[in-house]
Amino acid sequence: MAVSPIVLCLTSSGEAVAARAARVVGGRVHGRRGRVRRADAFFDATGEHLRELFLSGTPVIGVCAAGILVRSLAPVLSRKGEEPPVVALPEDGSAAVPLLGGHRGANALAIELADGLGCRAAITTAGDVSLGAALDAPPPGWRLADGSDTRTAMARILAGEGVRIDGENLWGLEHRADGAVSLVATERPVAPAPDKLVYHPQTHVLGVGCSRGCPPEELKALALNVLDRAGVAPGSVAFVASLELKADEPAVTDLAQELGTQLRLFSSAELEAETPRLANPSETVFRAVGCHGVAEAAALATVGAEGCLAVPKTGTGAATCALARGGAPLTKVPGRPRGRLSIVGVGPGKAAWRTPEASRLLAEAEEIVGYGPYVELVGFLRLGRKCREFPLGDEEARCRYALERAGEGKTVALVSSGDAGIYAMAAVVFELIDRAASGDGGLSDAARRVEILCSPGVSALQAAAALGGAPLGHDFCAISLSDLLTPRETILRRVRSAAEGDFVVAFYNPSSTARRTLLTEARDILLGYRPPETPVILARALGREQQRIRHVDLAGLDVADTDMLTTVLVGSSRSRRCVAGGAPRMYTPRGYAISGQAKA
Repeated sequence: MAVSPIVLCLTSSGEAVAARAARVVGGRVHGRRGRVRRADAFFDATGEHLRELFLSGTPVIGVCAAGILVRSLAPVLSRKGEEPPVVALPEDGSAAVPLLGGHRGANALAIELADGLGCRAAITTAGDVSLGAALDAPPPGWRLADGSDTRTAMARILAGEGVRIDGENLWGLEHRADGAVSLVATERPVAPAPDKLVYHPQTHVLGVGCSRGCPPEELKALALNVLDRAGVAPGSVAFVASLELKADEPAVTDLAQELGTQLRLFSSAELEAETPRLANPSETVFRAVGCHGVAEAAALATVGAEGCLAVPKTGTGAATCALARGGAPLTKVPGRPRGRLSIVGVGPGKAAWRTPEASRLLAEAEEIVGYGPYVELVGFLRLGRKCREFPLGDEEARCRYALERAGEGKTVALVSSGDAGIYAMAAVVFELIDRAASGDGGLSDAARRVEILCSPGVSALQAAAALGGAPLGHDFCAISLSDLLTPRETILRRVRSAAEGDFVVAFYNPSSTARRTLLTEARDILLGYRPPETPVILARALGREQQRIRHVDLAGLDVADTDMLTTVLVGSSRSRRCVAGGAPRMYTPRGYAISGQAKA
């Protein structure tokens, strides 16, 4: 989904302009706590909050001095082609100044603000100022051909060498027959050059079908052959389209990725409706998937009634492909995209421990799903998104819901605290899919075929270790003391094995209101293998206001000092405690000492 802009307001004197700007761009106001009275969300540290927004890919409009935005973002500026739009807006709303991402939406955002607020858009990018055109940002429905060198071309144009227009004049520029730089607008394959920029209209759709397990290179070769026969550049392919049963077919998804375009999916009934338009209807295909054609029907369904077949179905042993042409560049089309489920670890608590990738996936999500307190950890990224919260204990229900929503073509984020793959939701998702593939049911076919991304997070054991010293400096293991899903004897057997192996042990879920004895039993087992003074870290409510780090000895480890928000790190027989920086620290030597020489 397109990420809505955030309007950053730092003082009460900017509140009115911030509110107006948010209404103009369909965004939300984030206000500095203690200085702004009315906002959709509040933050404490301006620089930290701004950097998190930027790294998540969120467009930012700062109602403040441009220098504040520049200085705050300077440490994270590295990839010009990936940065989101950043616009500065004075507190009096007198001008909208694009600072970053001019051709990635900032110029357009500034113009929108200027129109809505009645101010001036202070565009500074050279092409826009001199030509009124951004040659690296073609109009909607057009694509700049791969390999086009806009920087060199723009430099020559700005030097007064002029342009030649070949095809549609996308920006209404003055045509000069002797222009040194050629701007070519064509659907045909034309190679860019230092003096030639090539733009392709998004007018064609590749409809594809294949047998299960089709080699990706076979479908790719067929598709390129079809485009070559039609004299159509790969850059003029707006979409790859197929039957929804092919949503998870690597040959199909790889082709869409290779062409840099989106996959559109249709049901058998939707494709069957195209039967009267097919050049090669097939009873065999109908008996197999419920429609008389896949490649031709998918291409025609995407281009709509105004489109037509450019290349009828052609095939190889395992793949089929057809090409359809629309009447104009294609932007909004029928069908649905392949849904995506992002399984996101949001870290133990504070936003600073959340990875930029996790923030980006959350910002892109149409819906956020999870246990209520974990959804709250997402903070301001919840705003503007549907959130579905589930109670503790409904792990399967929340994973099934998230998969089904993604199966509808939605972009969904399933959140866990810490890392989603450690005692969390990722394993439940894959177990549900595995069971459904074995005939266990409970998931629709569409839900089983969604794209799945797993984003790592800072785990509780990592955060506890970092705050308490370096207890994980050598071999360690993690054991959950919750017996809801694991038999009690299995847990104790694992504790005995960890004790015998002399591992540092991270205990998750050490106690609850009803479960008060397992930690004591685990402590007693460990005391049989390591000394009573073995250092232990008790880390509670990590990354939150209630955070507390305590250092105790193994002999003094008391279940009364723990709960479900506590992570317990028990040292090995070699772990030590010291005072560093005026605070107690626990560490485990790396163990590389050889003949008295410490080796790195």
